[in-house]
Amino acid sequence: MKLYSTKNPSTRVSFKEAVFNSMPQDKGLYMPVAIPKLDDKFLNHLDEYTLPEIAFHVAQALIGEDIPENDLKAIISDTINFLAPVVKLEENVFVLELWHGPSLAFKDFGARFMSRVMSYFLEKGEKQLDVLVATSGDTGGAVALGFLGVPNTRVTILYPKGKVSDIQELQLTTNGQNIRAVEIDGTFDDCQALVKQAFTDAELNEKFRLTSANSINIARLIPQTFYYFNAYAQLLKQGIGKVVFCVPSGNFGNIGAGLLAWKMGLPVEHFIAATNLNDTVPEFLKTGVYQPKPSVATLSNAMDVGDPSNWVRIADLFKADAEALKDLITGYSYNDEQTLEAIKFINDNYNYVACPHTAIAWQALRDWQQDNYKADTAGVFLSTAHPCKFPDVFPESIAAKVNVPEQVADLFKKDKKATALGKGFEGFKDYLMKNN
Repeated sequence: MKLYSTKNPSTRVSFKEAVFNSMPQDKGLYMPVAIPKLDDKFLNHLDEYTLPEIAFHVAQALIGEDIPENDLKAIISDTINFLAPVVKLEENVFVLELWHGPSLAFKDFGARFMSRVMSYFLEKGEKQLDVLVATSGDTGGAVALGFLGVPNTRVTILYPKGKVSDIQELQLTTNGQNIRAVEIDGTFDDCQALVKQAFTDAELNEKFRLTSANSINIARLIPQTFYYFNAYAQLLKQGIGKVVFCVPSGNFGNIGAGLLAWKMGLPVEHFIAATNLNDTVPEFLKTGVYQPKPSVATLSNAMDVGDPSNWVRIADLFKADAEALKDLITGYSYNDEQTLEAIKFINDNYNYVACPHTAIAWQALRDWQQDNYKADTAGVFLSTAHPCKFPDVFPESIAAKVNVPEQVADLFKKDKKATALGKGFEGFKDYLMKNN
C-alpha cells in the first residue's frame, strides 16, 4: 500500500511509515495512492460473510502485501471480536449499533486495529513509540483500552477540562501502566492543535518517536470501513439492496470511512452528515464556503469540533469537485433542545434509548427521508456510543431504562489521575520533555 499527502500528491510512503508518522511534515493527511474497487461477486454476496471475514477482505484489498495474509487474519481476529448489529426501528429506519466493544463506542474498531498494527510493525530493540491522542470524549477511552499493556508503547491522551462526561473521563484517567492523561484547560480543538504541533516540532521528534491515535492516522480509518460493509450485508439478508447512511459527525473520520467504502464499491445511495451546533460542514454544503470556527460545548460532546481534520480527506476524494460531493452528502445540524426532543421521541415511539450523538443522527435521517423517501431504500443511522456514558443527559424516566455494563460500574471504584495543563504549546512541550 502506497500513500500520499493531501498537500503533496507526489509524496509516496509505505503503510508502515504512514501508521507510525501519522501526519506528514507538510501538515496534510495520508491517503491511498490507489483505492481498490472490490469485485461485484464479493459485494453482491456480502450477506454470506461474517464481520471478521468482511473485515479481512476489505483490509487485505487496501493494505495489500504490507501485512501477510495469516498475520492480517490474526490481527482481525484479535480486533473485531464483538458485534455491530443493525436493529430495525420501523419500516426503512434502522440503527447500526457500534458500541458493543470494550470501551462502548465506535472508536473501538479503529483504536484496537491500529494498536495491533503498530504492535505488529514494532521491531525488537526499536525506540519506544509515543502515541499522542486528542479526544472530545470517546476516542481517548477506546485508545486507552486498545493500547493498554501493549509493549514498547506509551499513550498520552489530551482531553478538554469539563467537556467530557464523568464516565468518559474515568475511561481516560484510571488506566495507569502505559496510559497517561492530560487535562487541557480549553476545547477539543485546542487539544487537537497541541497534538498536531507536536508532530511538527523538531526537538520533540528528535527525542521521541511520535505518532497519533486520532483519526488523522490512516490505520484508524481503514477498520471503520468494515462496519459499513457489514451493515449492508445485514440488510441484504433482509432483501434490501439500497441504503442511505446517516452519520453523527465531529472530526469527520467516521463518515470519511464510509465514503472510502463507497469508493471501494459499496453501493450507498447517499450519505447524511449530522452535526450539533458545530456546523462547519453543513454550512459549507449549503453555501460552498468552508469556514472553520471555534468549537462550542454541547450535549453531544464527542462532536464538538469546529475545524474537522478529516474534511481534507473527503475533499481529496472528490478532487475539488464540489458539486459531486454535494450530490452525495447532505448536512444537518441541531441544537441541544432539538437533541433532547429527539431522545424523547425515540424513547416514546421505539422504546429505544439513544445517546445524544445517536439521537442527532436519527433526527437528520428523519428530516432527510421526509423529502427523499423511497420505499426500496433503507435509512441506517449510526449509533456511536452506549447511552450509559451520558447519564446526565437523560430525564429520570429514560435514565432508569439504561443498562449500565459491569465495566462501567467498576470505573467508579478507581481513582482519577491526570495532569492539568493550559492550552499553550510550550507548557505541553515542557511536560513531554520532562516526563520521558
